[in-house]
Amino acid sequence: MDKAELERLDDQGMSAWDTRDADAFVGIFADTFVINDVASPEPITTRDAALAYAQAWFTAFPDMQVKQVSRVVGDDVVAAELQFSGTNTGPMMMAGKEIPPTGKAVSGKGTYFARARDGKVVEFNSYPDIAGMMMQLGFMPQM
Repeated sequence: MDKAELERLDDQGMSAWDTRDADAFVGIFADTFVINDVASPEPITTRDAALAYAQAWFTAFPDMQVKQVSRVVGDDVVAAELQFSGTNTGPMMMAGKEIPPTGKAVSGKGTYFARARDGKVVEFNSYPDIAGMMMQLGFMPQM
């Protein structure tokens, strides 16, 4: 893939996330893929699990806004820094456990790395600022 194709694929994923379209998000992945997220206890390797992963974030923060701050594109990988904000009005899945909604607003940063092959993502590694989010939601003391 050339860099323009990688950017288009990344833009599709960002658009799906920003519009909270779980099906469109899963649509960027190859038939065989892995999603690793620091908030997930196990790697995600099926379409159903990827749909549940995305939908869990969209349910917990239905007004979530995501903005790409910076992006680096390599030969087969895209890395990006994000800013996100949202209000926790739905239940949250964290480390495999459901947490009731708090009604509190959060804002934070995160990063991800996506590796692509043949026009689809084969590996996605996500690093949201879970500690910062947990502090804002009142689950951890402020540091």
